[in-house]
Amino acid sequence: MRWWVGGLALVPVALVLELLHAPPLAVLLAAAAALVPLAALLGRATEEVAAHTGPLVGGLLNSTLGNAAELIIALAALRAGLHELVKASISGSILGNLLLILGASLLVGGLRHGVQHFDAQLAGISATMMTLAVVLLLVPGLFTLGPTPVHGDAVEWMSIGLAVVLAVIYGLYLLFTLRRSGPVPEHAHVPASWPLRRGILLLVLATLGVVVMSEVLVGAVEPVVEATGISEFFLGVILVPLVGNVAEHFVAVQVAGRNQMDLSLGIAYGSSLQVALVVTPILIFASLLTSEPMSLVFNVYELVALLGAALVSTLIAVDGRSHWLEGAMLLAVYAGLGVGFFFLP
Repeated sequence: MRWWVGGLALVPVALVLELLHAPPLAVLLAAAAALVPLAALLGRATEEVAAHTGPLVGGLLNSTLGNAAELIIALAALRAGLHELVKASISGSILGNLLLILGASLLVGGLRHGVQHFDAQLAGISATMMTLAVVLLLVPGLFTLGPTPVHGDAVEWMSIGLAVVLAVIYGLYLLFTLRRSGPVPEHAHVPASWPLRRGILLLVLATLGVVVMSEVLVGAVEPVVEATGISEFFLGVILVPLVGNVAEHFVAVQVAGRNQMDLSLGIAYGSSLQVALVVTPILIFASLLTSEPMSLVFNVYELVALLGAALVSTLIAVDGRSHWLEGAMLLAVYAGLGVGFFFLP
């Protein structure tokens, strides 16, 4: 039995606490804990459905739904008007993948196998694309915080334009990756363990569960902020990304421990790219349907942290080799940023 099967019992616990009007912090933590197995089930169901569709369509399906849980949580926060939480979850997810998960993977793999090697060209392409994505995400903030700042409707239109650019570059990245990879050998195709009908049913049920738990979690955010003094920004930059991606993160560390560094780096960089180039444009376009569209203006702390994380991870990727100390350094950077974000008012 997989670990997340038992964890699904947390879903009714969170619902009962919500109905009984339990303390907001208890509701928030219960909903966050329940989202972890739901996100794992959502990812597993996506993989099973993808296994029935063939390597090409399956790869696209996994790329599209790889961050579905986090996207659903962000959409719930967007509907509630919590723009700061949404933007913090975007930057927090990128930071978590590039620093926390990549760092943990390098640390675990390095402690078990010493110096590890991976495809420097492929990792370099992913790292360069990630740096490009971060630079694009920084543009609205730079132009609104600069000496001649942009204001008003121009910020909204700038954000929409950047969302289009992000979506286009992701499409080009997918095209390049598929052409570079070439046809997938039959033996590389992992057979499905579930029937297609079961995969689709569990995919739908997991999605509904994530939607419900996301509403519970988002509904508890403002009461928790008022009761504890923990900032909405900290919850978005640390808690939401961990909840939405913990299952995928566990896999990245696990395969690094098996000395499969190309796969581990692929998960870390791939998840970051999906957030920056897929999730972010979707959220911007979805916000246009609300009364108050969201901009892509991040605060100065996020701007510096994102740029630093992209540069540091790129330096690690370019030589095609890694060791445990590099992982420890990435984790140290993440921990330092976490401490700073916690005390940010």
